[in-house]
Amino acid sequence: MTCDSVQRAIPLYLYGELPPEVEEDVEAHTTGCKECSKELEMQREFARSLNEHELEPSLDLLVDCRRSLAVELKRQEAAAPSGLASVWRRIFGFPVNNFRIPAGAMAVFALGWFAARTPQLTAVLPGAPQQAGLISTVRSIEPDRTGRVLISIDDTQRRVISGGLEDEKIRELLLSAMHEQANTGVRMEAVSVLKDMAASEDVRHALVVALQDPNTGVRLKAIDGLQQFAYDPEVRRTLTSVLMNDSNDSVRIQAIDLLTSRHDDSIVGLLQSVVHKDGNDYVRLRCVRALQEMNASVGSF
Repeated sequence: MTCDSVQRAIPLYLYGELPPEVEEDVEAHTTGCKECSKELEMQREFARSLNEHELEPSLDLLVDCRRSLAVELKRQEAAAPSGLASVWRRIFGFPVNNFRIPAGAMAVFALGWFAARTPQLTAVLPGAPQQAGLISTVRSIEPDRTGRVLISIDDTQRRVISGGLEDEKIRELLLSAMHEQANTGVRMEAVSVLKDMAASEDVRHALVVALQDPNTGVRLKAIDGLQQFAYDPEVRRTLTSVLMNDSNDSVRIQAIDLLTSRHDDSIVGLLQSVVHKDGNDYVRLRCVRALQEMNASVGSF
């Protein structure tokens, strides 16, 4: 990929909207290109600032946007079946294999499209009974201001059920959605909803498992959800593995921050090893600072 195409793809990369093969290309390019790496960090900081001032559109607005998007997509498909794909390639410099990616891109740039990850408008059936054995796939997750969660699922036909996070069925669906390998957006949404419930052992374990997710955005969300549990042995073991093996610089940096958030002499050897072996200058520098704060030597003896 060229620098231009990588920099155009960075917003989608940060939101977990790139195909896996393109995401790997972006990570490989930014690792070796200082200019693009700097652009990635700048946009990541911008995204973090936006997250700190997150807007919560009303459910009525989201439903209206879904309806408008569905109408527009049908119009575009009827007018020029390949038009959106060709425009996408011209703008971002790489092809797209399914239609969900353009919808996700529009979500990044306009609040009106924020919840439009799936073009089909589904009916809301609050409290709809669950029929055993029928659920096949979780398609989307939408928290609302009341603390309830709307989950779109596919069985014999798509429908939406709603409930609070204290509802056992809602929690089961959210935990199941975190393992939906075919849909990065659903995994991201599930982690975003559950990351504030890490005090629950089953949720915390699911977040630990999510640290191995193939998508960088999901892994970063999972680490964010584990911030208050740096003392947990399972969390620390997994973070140690992440620091040694994760291919993404930002994920490794977050792992360092969480591992060093409490004094623990047992990780001195790990940090020394990373200083000498990691390929990223900032990761090594962060480990050096952590060792200095622990009054430990940078070298291993």
